[in-house]
Amino acid sequence: MGIKVAKFGGTSLADAGQICKVKAIIEADPERRYVVPSAPGKRTSDDKKITDLLYLCHATAKQQVSIDEVFDIIADRYLQIVTDLELQFDLKPHLQKIYNDIAAGASADYTASRGEYLNGLIMADLLGYDFIDAAEVIFFDENGRFDAMRTQTVISKRLAEHERAVIPGFYGSLPGGEVKTFSRGGSDISGAIVARGAAASIYENWTDVSGLLIADPRIVKDALTMEVVTYGELRELAYMGATVLHDEAIFPVRQAGIPVNIRNTNRPEDAGTMIVKDASPITHRGMITGIAGKKDFTVIVVEKALMNQELGFARRLLSVLEVNGVSFEHMPSGIDTISVVIADSQLNGKVDKIVSEIQTECQPDSVNVYRGMALIATVGRGMAYTPGIAAKVLGALGQANVNIRMIDQGSSEINIIVGVSNEDFERTVTAIYQTFVK
Repeated sequence: MGIKVAKFGGTSLADAGQICKVKAIIEADPERRYVVPSAPGKRTSDDKKITDLLYLCHATAKQQVSIDEVFDIIADRYLQIVTDLELQFDLKPHLQKIYNDIAAGASADYTASRGEYLNGLIMADLLGYDFIDAAEVIFFDENGRFDAMRTQTVISKRLAEHERAVIPGFYGSLPGGEVKTFSRGGSDISGAIVARGAAASIYENWTDVSGLLIADPRIVKDALTMEVVTYGELRELAYMGATVLHDEAIFPVRQAGIPVNIRNTNRPEDAGTMIVKDASPITHRGMITGIAGKKDFTVIVVEKALMNQELGFARRLLSVLEVNGVSFEHMPSGIDTISVVIADSQLNGKVDKIVSEIQTECQPDSVNVYRGMALIATVGRGMAYTPGIAAKVLGALGQANVNIRMIDQGSSEINIIVGVSNEDFERTVTAIYQTFVK
């Protein structure tokens, strides 16, 4: 029998009704032996996340103002969940300790982590599972960086001692025992760590969507779900702005080769999206995996005759960006031209200074600046083995009357990136989707 680790997001655990759905999902498969819960999320669009309320508690306490009003909202939410679930579990002593700790000046990390901690206690009681405090099995070093080696050693041994357990997400502990939270990806990272520690056959990430979509649904209505995506493709899509699991959130399972299944708590019958290792067989030859993009880039085009014969030209160009604290996204080039594509957020009013320094350092024939560009990536491993993909992308944009200002293919050949004006961004995404998917 395999082992499945199931992580549930805040919307999946927002109230007792949602938690009952989670319980049914877990009990439907005996292989779901380890559960990683988030803190309760929003029940409605104008509701507050528990984590946000806890941060507010910490900020209030820091100003030496009573936290009673805010903490009462938090406590009432949890107590209502316990009542609605008809549990006999007494949560009040735990709430009182947390209240005392926050009022006494507990850290922001400790305070924020209590949302997952309390939800973990409730889930363990509801399921009849053991409770393992994440602070006892997930570790950071003295610099606040995740300590993968120590964590793997401890958590694998600890999980082997428990047939079934609930391990709260989002946090671990520093060498001195102080609670430390993850800076991004929170409970997703915790779930991946638990999956690796348990040597799981699969890591299920349960949320409020039925997997990852091929394109942004705000642009392409009723966009289809990606059935399978590799870690490499996922990284390309996330880098280009797709709202998907960040690579940092799944690196433990990526290292171990454990597949991730994105599932919908409200539609458990949906298969969702499977994220698999890069060496897995291609199941969609000639078919793209996803489309993602971002707006607001500036292109600096540097031209100089016989540039290819001038040693160190590109180095001097990039050194100007480095000195100004600017990183670039892409650098397409020709025999006498180099273009650097830079996110506007990197520039912050530095364009004139950078252009001036390029002229001084590189002595080019010309430097031109083009603003308002968007980048769109078409991603798919099958593209590398299918003739005519680039032509198909360009043809789709030609039919949509989109002017292409740049085209670049990654060295891995799993993506084609086109640059268009910001105004053509949505039209470009739609045209590519309709050509390859519809």
